[in-house]
Amino acid sequence: MTRKERWQTLLDLLVERGGLEVEPAAEALGVSAATIRRDLDQLAEQQLLVRTRGGAVPHGVSYELPLRYRTSRRAAEKLRISEAVAALIAPGEVVGLTGGTTTTEVARALAARADLATGSPALTVVTNALNIAGELVIRPQFKIVLTGGVARPQSYELTGPLAQQVLGQLTMDTAVLGVDAFDPADGAATRHEDEAAMNRLLCERARRVVIAADSSKLGVRAFARICATSQVDVLVTDTGLPPEVATGFTTAGVEVVRV
Repeated sequence: MTRKERWQTLLDLLVERGGLEVEPAAEALGVSAATIRRDLDQLAEQQLLVRTRGGAVPHGVSYELPLRYRTSRRAAEKLRISEAVAALIAPGEVVGLTGGTTTTEVARALAARADLATGSPALTVVTNALNIAGELVIRPQFKIVLTGGVARPQSYELTGPLAQQVLGQLTMDTAVLGVDAFDPADGAATRHEDEAAMNRLLCERARRVVIAADSSKLGVRAFARICATSQVDVLVTDTGLPPEVATGFTTAGVEVVRV
């Protein structure tokens, strides 16, 4: 297990248990207590947790891992999903991308497409995600439109009235959304109301809405609603999607693509 994988596991356990003690954590990861103490000290330096005597607790009341520490979760599924979503986009389209680990992979899959290597522009990408804009701006064949707004450090997303004002003036062919939850009855949702407001507006400004989400996020609910299921055209997910949940989406008129 690499250090990055070990840190990811420690942070996952911290969220799950609400706190960590050195000895149980060392046993769970199969490493020495000294290694765990060193890991916790380094994570505390990055303000990802608070060290206590003998362990650690989450940093703050509302705990969320920054994007860079969520990229390894269900990585294989996200890679397959991102490639399938990218294949849905035609050259010359205007594409809206929300922030998140899966949509970041979609951006990378679009950048890797040979048929999008040239054009003027080959693709127009509208995003409120700083990291996505940063990765794509080096490709001169892509026109990148970045909204203004206030940056959320956990997700690198710009939100708030400034971001909404810019997005409200644009129209898109396809909006690709990353979500925290998507349920046939309750629709798409995220944990934060400011992100939900941006994603909702992105849906309203696009002709087609595509949700890219691994199966762990499906058939569940989250705090802030983005849109109704009927507003989603395509769901791209992995083969772990339960058949009864898939039926619920197709009954609501959503095309389900499992990869």
